[in-house]
Amino acid sequence: MRKPIIAGNWKMFKTVSEAESFFTEVKGKAEVEGVESVICAPFTALPALVQAAKGTSIAIGAQNLHYEDNGAYTGEISGVMLKELGVKYVIIGHSERRAYFAESDAIVNKKIHAAFKHGLTPIVCVGEKLEEREAGQTKDVCKGQTEAAFEGLSAAQAAEVVIAYEPIWAIGTGKSSTAADAQDVIGYIRGIVAGLYGEATAEAVRIQYGGSVKPNNVAEYMGEADIDGALVGGASLEPASYIALVEGAK
Repeated sequence: MRKPIIAGNWKMFKTVSEAESFFTEVKGKAEVEGVESVICAPFTALPALVQAAKGTSIAIGAQNLHYEDNGAYTGEISGVMLKELGVKYVIIGHSERRAYFAESDAIVNKKIHAAFKHGLTPIVCVGEKLEEREAGQTKDVCKGQTEAAFEGLSAAQAAEVVIAYEPIWAIGTGKSSTAADAQDVIGYIRGIVAGLYGEATAEAVRIQYGGSVKPNNVAEYMGEADIDGALVGGASLEPASYIALVEGAK
C-alpha cells in the first residue's frame, strides 16, 4: 500500500520569518496519520524549517540542487549542503526549471543521481505543454521524460523516486486535468516504470498529480487508483489551505 504524499512547493515565496510563522500554524494539524506531509521551501528558509520540523512528522524538501558536490557554480546549492541541513526531499525537473533555466532531460537525470548519492529523495516532475497536449503528444512526452529521468537507476532507487505528473498548461492557471484524465496519464507512467523495472517496482513508486490542485478537488484526485498525492504550488502557501490538502488526502 503506497502512502499518499502531499508536497507543497512554495517556489520563490516566503521569508524565513514567514516560513516559521507558517510552520507554527500547521504543526500538529498537517500531521495526519497515513499521509506524508512535505514542505519544499526556498533555500534561505530550509535551516529554520528543518529545525522547526524536529519532533514532527512533516518532512522538509528543497526545490532544486546542482549535480556536482561543489565547484565554481555561483548561486547553486549541492546535495552535500542539503544533506547536512537535514532535508529529506528535493524537487527535480520542475517545468519552470526546464523552461526558465534550460534544464534538459540529461541534466535532470544527473541531478537525480546526485540526490541519491547524498541520501535525498527526488520528486521528479514530468508533464506536457499545452501545444503538446493539443497535438496528442501527452503520453509520448511523459514517456520520454520518465525514461530519461530513470536512466542508470537501480530498481531499489527507482522504487524510492516520487514522480509528479504536472501538465504544464495547468500549473498556476486555475485549469486542471480531470481526475479521470490525470489517472489515465499517471497509470500510463506507472506502466513505463513497470516496463523498465517490473511490476513490483512500479507498484512501489508513488506518483503525484500537480496542476491547480486545491482543497476542494484534492480528494477527487486521491480517489483514483494510481494517484498517490499531489505536488501543490499556490494552494500550499496558506496554512489553512495546506492543512486541508493534507486532510483531503486521507
